[in-house]
Amino acid sequence: MSANPEIGRLRHRMTLEEPVATGDSGGGRTVTWSSRGEVWAAIEHAGAAEVRFAGRIDGRVTHRVTLRPRADVSGGMRLTMDGRVFRVLVAHDPTETGRWLELLVEEDGR
Repeated sequence: MSANPEIGRLRHRMTLEEPVATGDSGGGRTVTWSSRGEVWAAIEHAGAAEVRFAGRIDGRVTHRVTLRPRADVSGGMRLTMDGRVFRVLVAHDPTETGRWLELLVEEDGR
């Protein structure tokens, strides 16, 4: 499905967000998220794994999200949908035709 989804499969409304870092008076920074708009997307489960995180086992669920092409999407951004958060790891054109943009994402369950 990811390389050539039917247009009807783009039925999930997701919000695309980018990180915005703001410096604080202590020399650190605070990251907030700014909306880049809403997108219609197809989302499919791509795999799951258990990883060790901070001395404990943590589950990671990964998904493949397909949407219409956009030039402003890159790794480090995130998608949100119904209280769920998906961190964008990779954004690429799976068919190299400019017709679709595929995002490999990791659901942030913390």
